[in-house]
Amino acid sequence: MKWVDTYDIAAALVDTHPDVDPNTVRFTQLREWVIALPGFDDDPSRSGEKILEAIQMAWIEEAD
Repeated sequence: MKWVDTYDIAAALVDTHPDVDPNTVRFTQLREWVIALPGFDDDPSRSGEKILEAIQMAWIEEAD
């Protein structure tokens, strides 16, 4: 997975952190969790607020 794979990342976060409300996760924590996902293979420095926000929004949608 790469940073642009927001929906794949969101689905993996739902599976990895099923009891977490994505609305309460800070971007710093979200970034760490994404980097730690199995199958994530992208440059950690390429993340930014915009991509983290997109991942969080996809996670919120996926969690519903």
